[in-house]
Amino acid sequence: MTQPDPSTVRFDGPWTHRDIHANGIRLHTVETGPARADAPLVVLLHGFADFWWSWRNQLTPLADAGFRTVAVDLRGYGDTDTPPRGYDGWTLAGDIAGLIRAMGHNNATLIGHADGGLVCWATALLHPTLVKSIALVSSPHPIALRQAVVHDGRQRAALLPTFLDYQVPWRPERRLVRHDGAEVERLLRARSGPAWPQSTGFDQVARRLRSAIQIPGVAHSALEYQRWAFRSQFRPDGRRFMAAMDHRLQIPALQIHGELDPYVLTGTLERCTEFAPQQQLHLVAGVGHFAHQEAPDEVTAELTRFALASR
Repeated sequence: MTQPDPSTVRFDGPWTHRDIHANGIRLHTVETGPARADAPLVVLLHGFADFWWSWRNQLTPLADAGFRTVAVDLRGYGDTDTPPRGYDGWTLAGDIAGLIRAMGHNNATLIGHADGGLVCWATALLHPTLVKSIALVSSPHPIALRQAVVHDGRQRAALLPTFLDYQVPWRPERRLVRHDGAEVERLLRARSGPAWPQSTGFDQVARRLRSAIQIPGVAHSALEYQRWAFRSQFRPDGRRFMAAMDHRLQIPALQIHGELDPYVLTGTLERCTEFAPQQQLHLVAGVGHFAHQEAPDEVTAELTRFALASR
């Protein structure tokens, strides 16, 4: 079977595709809005088994509000480079810090979903002068998530089975790409609310994500995020990373969460106020883990309001 070329994620639209070199790799980005260093920058970071197109509904509205808006294929995804290493929190934060500088900006608002949100937390804490605010979609602070897994049986049951299954070599990669990426569609359906899979456009989302996970190297890279998060818990680099995360974030933070999310529970996100005292929590009724895609109008309006307020 022929694997998709990385360039297949460069969909046409009211945006511009760019390649930006930062932190030693080439990052594929999609940009809208005024391409000026004096325009406020918003950077959008996707989650697991996804790519930049996750933010298609937010790119143009944020640009219309006056922001230079950039959606990124994270390291190892889409048409970004897939190096053999660098899927640790330190390096991923360095990628985004390098991107902000390479685009000629002094700071940015970061918006991230799931794993992309964890990169937002890490970048804000490891490179504080470059981040003026963060908005997350179903993405708890890493220490809050660890606390919830230890102390909350419901969160433990929701997250650990898949997370632990991803730690073995090669078998998870094969599962993600088997049958033209059917496992990615299964995860979409299992973690979303009941309405989205029945809606117009869901089949296109599933088809594009199924294709993107089959790009050479992407399945392995996606899993390396999960594997580093687990392995590092038992190593000095992980302890240093968690110590670096164990500080209060003194910038505005917004957490958007689907009330029906079966994977990250609301109680886990409420724990984040210990690490982000300014965090606002916005619950979206009737949707699951992919609130920015399941309820794009409501989420986009909330993200725009937040970005304007912290401009």
